[in-house]
Amino acid sequence: MRTLIKNCNIASPGVEIKHGGILFKDKIIHSLITPGEALPAADIVIDAEGLTAVPGFIDIHCHGRNSFDFCDGTEEAVNTIGLHKLEEGVTMMLPTTLTLSEDAIADAFNAVSKYNGKGVKMPGIHLEGPFVNPSEVGAQNPAFVKMPDIKIVERLNDIFPIHKLSFAPELPGGADFVTDLLAMGIVPSAAHTSAKYSVFKKCYAKGLRNLTHFCNQMTPLHHREIGLVGAGLLHNSVFAEMICDMLHTSPDMIKLAFKVKGIDHMILISDAMRASGMPDGEYSLGGLPVIVAKGAARLEEGNALAGSVLKINVALKNIVNITGLPLSDALKSSSLNAAHSLNYKNVGRIETGFTADVALLDDDFNVHKTFVDGELRFEK
Repeated sequence: MRTLIKNCNIASPGVEIKHGGILFKDKIIHSLITPGEALPAADIVIDAEGLTAVPGFIDIHCHGRNSFDFCDGTEEAVNTIGLHKLEEGVTMMLPTTLTLSEDAIADAFNAVSKYNGKGVKMPGIHLEGPFVNPSEVGAQNPAFVKMPDIKIVERLNDIFPIHKLSFAPELPGGADFVTDLLAMGIVPSAAHTSAKYSVFKKCYAKGLRNLTHFCNQMTPLHHREIGLVGAGLLHNSVFAEMICDMLHTSPDMIKLAFKVKGIDHMILISDAMRASGMPDGEYSLGGLPVIVAKGAARLEEGNALAGSVLKINVALKNIVNITGLPLSDALKSSSLNAAHSLNYKNVGRIETGFTADVALLDDDFNVHKTFVDGELRFEK
């Protein structure tokens, strides 16, 4: 199957925006067409006049969408989320779990293993919790917090591959846990933590290179203890996920992080819960009641932020507006950097030989079409 997208702008990480076309051959980008070049034969031709083709977004931290949560543990939940994430231009994601009982988490893993594959790609799971600091649970359920236990990880990984695991590195055995995870091919990330910088350095020496929802539920920057926020700013090699909804982090903090770290290690995430794509109202997260109002999801008790309702295309729009970065640079944070952080190959760019995961956006970052492996799976 050959698909041609013609008359579009093409924006890819680190490459100046060009006008032309893209030819998909089956699942791969076969070639880029420049203006004036004869158009190749194709089975499907799409005129994308006025739209910009960008690499499909990769959301490595998402709990739910359209009234469903992955931890519902049902095939309907997984299939619905996977389908509706296409509306954001997402082509690949890591279903993300919550701090719950091992049985409940295993149910989520089993449901993902039965995904029908009709929406975004789900190559692995992001296990967030239950190995978090009880004093930094945020919207995680404190009733199910556990100490790091590689046996639990092994049991879950046998059901469906874990590609990323977020935990509090100051918990007993944290540095050894990093070693064990890397040996399994799992990317460790610090989250829901009160770790001091000295703890981070020990885990960094073992291979820790990721920080989950940077700035949220982690030790803040202080002039006598730089904490994990300081660690993320200081170490260029550390990937920092960020929820750029301007609620979890202010515009000034977003601007500071992107300026100090540079674009190559910033990753946009949604951290979306079941209310994403839905109207304001009453919802739940990990069994805890949540009220969503004016774009903010907060626990009914305590008012803590409970994930977000953010969409990745909106996050990209936000950082372009806040930082002034050119789109070709900003796109690293919505696709390529996530791929690099997880060692995924041949995704995150519009380039010959890369996977044909592409979204078509208008000038206001609205998604008009989303292609996964060269197949049109969403159109507005």
